[in-house]
Amino acid sequence: MAMAVRRRVSEPMIPYIGTIHGGLNPGEIVVIHGTVSRDADRFQVDFQCGSSITPRADVAFHFNPRFKGSGQIVCNTLQDEKWGWEEITYKMPFEKGKQFKITFLILSDKFQVCLNDKHILLYKHRINLERVNTLAIYDKNEFRSIEFVSVVPSQGLQPLSLGAVLNNGEIKENPTIAQLVLPYVGRLHNPLGPGRTVVVKGEVNQKAKSFKIDLKPSDSNIIALHLNPRIKSQVFVRNSYLYESWGEEERGLPDFPFSPGMYFEMIIYCGSHEYKVAVNGVHILDYKHRFKNLSEIKVLEINGNIQLLDVRSW
Repeated sequence: MAMAVRRRVSEPMIPYIGTIHGGLNPGEIVVIHGTVSRDADRFQVDFQCGSSITPRADVAFHFNPRFKGSGQIVCNTLQDEKWGWEEITYKMPFEKGKQFKITFLILSDKFQVCLNDKHILLYKHRINLERVNTLAIYDKNEFRSIEFVSVVPSQGLQPLSLGAVLNNGEIKENPTIAQLVLPYVGRLHNPLGPGRTVVVKGEVNQKAKSFKIDLKPSDSNIIALHLNPRIKSQVFVRNSYLYESWGEEERGLPDFPFSPGMYFEMIIYCGSHEYKVAVNGVHILDYKHRFKNLSEIKVLEINGNIQLLDVRSW
């Protein structure tokens, strides 16, 4: 998928109250760049239903970092000039004097918020998304830009032609419908090789323990690439199953990229010497090929505690 900035506001005057042209739609992204002032007390980003002051417009999503004490992020909704219950994140990821990039991903049922490409919180819609048409930013800080980003389908992407896995293990091909049920077994349109890409989109279950994504040769128990995020222990295991045994696990990562309830898009790119894996547009790891016959890798298997939303390869 490609990203297209449909509108950019540079160096907005604060307080900023601006119309969201075309409204907010699932899959779109709002990105705010700025710097937290050294004497910051708080600031807020509000996704509003209009810009009325008297009576005050409803606020679908009030995002409010507060810096007193150890700091916290307060999220809430204003309806009929009354605040609802606060949802509070007590871990304060913002730092005074430091630059930030806040990414608001709009989903059909919630906002998903990242700071500097790291997931920080989810906020479920309490007001119909169709009513949101205004973005407001209040309180002092240096804000450099606001970007409204649309996701543009890439040309030439083909969903995997999947079918159900039969009891005898035979894959029944279905060229028209991809069955997004778990366990999921699909056959790539083209064998893996340098330049090939596989994309898996899903949502992590609220009480998830783990999930796995495996790339395999056909008619074999070999696993060329085993990706196994373990949400409960926050470990991302990578490995290969060759010669009837598992190899040495790779576990190291600066940051674990998954959280319960979050939407993710995992991109697996096959290079000449290694796989490159990105989550939600951020490169997180490389994994050198242990199974060298890349042209034999034709099967993708997915299972675990996620809701599978889309699988594509090209």
